[in-house]
Amino acid sequence: MQINSFSLSDQTALVTGATSGIGRAIAIGLAQADAKVIVVGRNKQALEAIDRLALQNNLAIHSICWDLLDAQSLAALVVQAVAVYGDLSILVNAAGVNLREPAADISIESWNLTVKLNLSVPFFLAREIVPFMKKNNAGKIINIASLQSRRAFANSMAYGASKGGVDQLTRAMAQEWSPYGICCNAIAPGFFPTALTAQLFEDKAKRALLAHQTALGRNGELDDLIGPAVFLASKASDYITGQTLFVDGGFSAQ
Repeated sequence: MQINSFSLSDQTALVTGATSGIGRAIAIGLAQADAKVIVVGRNKQALEAIDRLALQNNLAIHSICWDLLDAQSLAALVVQAVAVYGDLSILVNAAGVNLREPAADISIESWNLTVKLNLSVPFFLAREIVPFMKKNNAGKIINIASLQSRRAFANSMAYGASKGGVDQLTRAMAQEWSPYGICCNAIAPGFFPTALTAQLFEDKAKRALLAHQTALGRNGELDDLIGPAVFLASKASDYITGQTLFVDGGFSAQ
């Protein structure tokens, strides 16, 4: 295998949840690996900031402001995204929400919001993009799972259920679409400083405890996710599908 198997110079990616945190880091990382990247989010100011960063660093990034919760509009989003660079070969489903509610406080509305954004949108968006991947007999779908895909944490029942679903959805996607050359995998991050984990990272004692519970003795930095994402998006991972890669510093090994 040549080292250029990790290059994304001929690839076009769509990354959801790209206005902050994990999605933003992965989007920029894919662009740094020479992919053409379409970033999708609802925060217009954050998207404009990414556009400025791309311009300053000569990165091929194009932003689209879109509400993914409007399920009926996902087909239109894909049409608009394909029109930017002419194709789509990589999808990163990074948009997500964790409301951190005790079970007794979960409403049907908050449950449905969590499951829809974390689990339903990745499937329905992928289904709209798959025909473009089938046409080329190649594609990479990367879902964002979680430590809670395999274990439980307090005050996260809806989130944990949705992320457990992402783990299984990834396997089901692989079974359905891998015969068409489409590799479907997931990244399960450990504890990283994002908007979803702000409450934990603001507490110095909790932050230190989480770091102590990892084999590497530290919490994640967003740059730690770029290598795994580029790997799963590149030709270097062409014989890997249906897998969830835990990028957690060894937290799940303890």
